[in-house]
Parts: sequence; C-alpha cells; structure tokens
Amino acid sequence: MPAIVLIGAQWGDEGKGKATDSLGERAQWVVRYQGGNNAGHTVVLPDGQDFALHLIPSGILTPGVTNVIGNGVVVDPGVLLDELAGLEARGVDTERLLISADAHLIMPYHVAIDRVTERYLGKAKIGTTGRGIGPAYQDKVARVGIRVQDLLDEKILRQKVEAALEFKNQVLVKVYNRRALDAEQVVDTALDQGAHFAHRIADTGLLLQAALRRGETVLLEGSQGTLLDVDHGTYPFVTSSNPTAGGACAGSGIGPTKITAVVGILKAYTTRVGSGPFPTELHDALGERLRTTGGEIGVTTGRARRVGWFDAVIGRYAVRVNGITDFFLTKLDVLSGLDPVPLCVAYQIDGARTEEMPMTQTDLHHAVPVYEELPGWCEDLSQCRSLDQLPPNARAYVARVEDLCGARISTIGVGPNRHQTIELRTI
Repeated sequence: MPAIVLIGAQWGDEGKGKATDSLGERAQWVVRYQGGNNAGHTVVLPDGQDFALHLIPSGILTPGVTNVIGNGVVVDPGVLLDELAGLEARGVDTERLLISADAHLIMPYHVAIDRVTERYLGKAKIGTTGRGIGPAYQDKVARVGIRVQDLLDEKILRQKVEAALEFKNQVLVKVYNRRALDAEQVVDTALDQGAHFAHRIADTGLLLQAALRRGETVLLEGSQGTLLDVDHGTYPFVTSSNPTAGGACAGSGIGPTKITAVVGILKAYTTRVGSGPFPTELHDALGERLRTTGGEIGVTTGRARRVGWFDAVIGRYAVRVNGITDFFLTKLDVLSGLDPVPLCVAYQIDGARTEEMPMTQTDLHHAVPVYEELPGWCEDLSQCRSLDQLPPNARAYVARVEDLCGARISTIGVGPNRHQTIELRTI
C-alpha cells in the first residue's frame, strides 16, 4: 500500500513538479494536500512542452492518473476553472480530476483583504502573493470558512456568505477605506462557478483509502517547502498551511501509518521568494549567474527568486521535521562551470558554531554561513543518465550533500525535461 509524500526540503521552488511528474508514471493517484494558487509547479514533457500548474496536481499530465485536490487545499473557483480551460485548450485530458468536498474556498473578500493588508503593512509586509490564501486559512481555523461542498447547497452558501460579509465589509470599509462587497453577487458568482465543477466534488479521503487497499500507489504532493511551513518554517515569513510531511495526512485524509516513503525535493543550491532570513543569499554576479542559468523566476508570481549557495543546515532540518527517507536532488546541471562550489555546512552565531537550525528568529537573522568549498566541473550534465556518467567532481558534490544532510539521494535532476534524470535507487 505505497503512499509516498513529496515535499520541498527548502523554501519551495525546488522542482517538485518535475519530481512528481517523474514518479507519477508509477502512480495511480496524485494528491495536492495543502496550499492554494500561491505556488506553482513547472513540468516539461519529453516533447519540449512546458506546463505551469498552480492549483491542479502535476499528475494531470500523466495519462491514466487520477488527480485529487485534497481537503487541505484552499481553492479559488475562478483560478481552478481558468487552469482547467488552459489545460484542455492544449489537449490535456482533465476528466480524472477530483476535488475534496471538504476543501475550503477562497472568496473575493479573502483576496481583497489579503491585498489591502499587505499594502497597509508597508515595510513590515510578509511578502504574500495577494491571492487570498492566508485570509481563507484564517476563516478555516476560525470555523467561518466556506467549503467546496457548500456550493451544492445554495441556502447554506448564502447564509455563510452573508454572515461573513457582515464583518468583512466592516473591515474593508471602516479600516481600509475600500468598497463593500455585495453578498448577492458573491453568492451568484460562486454558484455559477461551482456548477462547472460540481461533478468533480467527491469524498476523496474515502476514495484514497479504497485505492490503498487495492494496492495502488498514491503520491501526496505538497506546494511551497519545509521552511515555509506555518509551524516549522521561518515564521512569520511563511505560508498559512503545513507543507511538511505531517500536513500530507491532515490535508488528504490518509492516516500516517499508510505513508511508506517521504521524498524531499532538494535543489543543488538554495532559493526563496518573498521576505525573510536567507543566510546563504548571494547579492553578487555569482548570484545573478545562478538566477539566470537556473531560470529562477516564480511560476505563479513572476518574481525573481533570491538565490544562494546550498545550505546543509536546512537540509538536515528538513530530514528531521519530515522524516525524509530519500532526496530528489534537482538542478545539479546549473552548477556546471563554477569552480569552486561552496556549501554551507554550519552557522556562526555570535561567535558560536552550530550545525542545527537556530531555535529563535533572532538567531537565524544573525546566522553567518560557514562554508566548505568543493572543486567544480565544467562539463554539460544534461545528457547524463547514470551516476558514472557524471564528472568526478559532480559525483563528489552529490556525495557530500548526501553525507551532510543525512538522507540518501535516490534521484538527480540534470535538466528540466522529464527524462533528464538519473535514478540511483527505486523509491
């Protein structure tokens, strides 16, 4: 009964789409278990076509796979319909997409509040995408959220929207000097949008349990990454959900005893989007080279990603909080032509060395990376399909990353294409 969790082991953008797409060929189900359209996955098919996915699981591009938007996801109905239409226009079969009845909806007032709040915070802003994800999760925790299943009952939907807007409109008008939203219009729009995907709404937790009993493989796909987890990330510069492996169970309805492997997606260097601490960040020509060569532009936001050297402190932390059994190391090819290649092995904080993630936000802001330099390589890795085809220095880099992080590297990505992959062990 293999249920495999794929999680980002850094700040997101590690290449989870490529990993899911690669492993999806042996899975019957792919489940997105948290987040919303504030994150994106890029998948490049063998024919060179590339797809940017924001809400729909990466398995949608693999024929025969059933894709699930789990209960832990917050769904913007308009974004969902636009993404479905875009895929269908390019010939992708979307019939095997299901949506949990228990997933929460992002409503127009969530988006409005998200945007005005960030503007109001000014320099203290978190760096959200302004897509309403945080406010939707706030309502979920406050038990005033609207779920996908509410689209099937107009009376309940109307009651919940009217109750929500009694308060939300007060905030928009009296605090932020914005226009009030019309409850009738919000309800009518939601019902119209819901009618286009009502046939996809299902008790997905029940279906996934039945699939596991049949011995089918389920991939649980997170968005963002470990350091953006609301509990275990670099708070407050985090997302509003749990991208870590524990969130996979809560966000899909699959019990923890069903998980057979946790695969951490690890970029051969480090990136992050938005505000917050980043010890190994580069602000020089080398940083710009990594950004340009790696194509480090946010799939959803279009923002240039911040870039830095590989950070083994973060790698070890990801292993600890996720129980990572295997790493999928991506973008090793981006490091070709650099010599030497530094890796951060520890932090120096107020004169003391630590190899573990600092306990406090203050200490992390003060962390100075301690580097170890490895010899680089100049060869093109894009055609390598086995470990022995990699240059010796590239192999040494992979081995050192594995040793420093404490979990085995089972797969290496040497390019964006699905087949530009070196599989060392079968997960």
